[in-house]
Amino acid sequence: MAVADSYLSVSQTAEPARQKRRSVKLSTIADHAILIAGALFMLVPVYLALTTASHDAVHIQREGLSFGFGDDLVKNFDAALFAEGGFTGAITGTTMLMNSFILGVGFAVGKIVLSMIAAYAIVYFRLRFATFAFWAIFTTILLPLEVRIVPSYEVIQGIGLTNTYTGLIVPLLASATGTFFFRQFFLSVPDELVEAARIDGAGPVKFFIDILVPLSRTMIAAIFIIMFVYGWNQYLWPTLITTEEGLFTLVRGIRQIIQAMAEGSQIPEYGRMMALAIIAMLPPVAIVILFQSWFVKGLVESEK
Repeated sequence: MAVADSYLSVSQTAEPARQKRRSVKLSTIADHAILIAGALFMLVPVYLALTTASHDAVHIQREGLSFGFGDDLVKNFDAALFAEGGFTGAITGTTMLMNSFILGVGFAVGKIVLSMIAAYAIVYFRLRFATFAFWAIFTTILLPLEVRIVPSYEVIQGIGLTNTYTGLIVPLLASATGTFFFRQFFLSVPDELVEAARIDGAGPVKFFIDILVPLSRTMIAAIFIIMFVYGWNQYLWPTLITTEEGLFTLVRGIRQIIQAMAEGSQIPEYGRMMALAIIAMLPPVAIVILFQSWFVKGLVESEK
């Protein structure tokens, strides 16, 4: 009887364990299925753009978007990068790609530098209104570019910075988001490290450059990715500031090329447009994939 009772008790305890393992496994499969379905749903427009870019203009004009690949993929990508277009007939995809890189990198680097300096002053200098200054900066999140775009444009036009890289980049550099993240990071730096640097004779500038900047590598990488993608995808501000096609960014220039083609007598080169759209997606995706581990580490790491 004792052996039977022991067997029953073991069976009763083993059954819930098997059910728990089964439920965990099913929930994991369901979670992954939902994530995969969402990813596939988001990739469908990219796939359609790629397949449509492989057809000639006549086929796209007649059939619309295509799910199958054609024979003109290389031809359309070559035209997207090197063929001249626009109203002046002098702008190429390579030029627009370079302008986008200048805007994206300048935008990200400028925001990081200003945000780090602002956060450093707020955290380590004994300013009477440091907390108020931080929250005043932080509330500017409620004022996106679209809200202040008219006065920003008036200022840039007044000082003659339209159709310049400076006018494209400088008005967008102030970043409440970057200041917030760097402030939180600097607050996590142990006070003992500050005291040790002071004992070794490190001044404010040396402490910032030699100690804080190296410690902030993962945070810098995370903020760089966010700001690069944000700057790369800017459309409204470059549309207002640049009227010379030589300064068009890729996102801005696609629209200009489409408009120039639509106003001509020829069939719009939809394949070339789709190829340009694919090219515009690649650099942000590459940046995120290459630095994704740094990105996650910079945002979630708590032990500095």
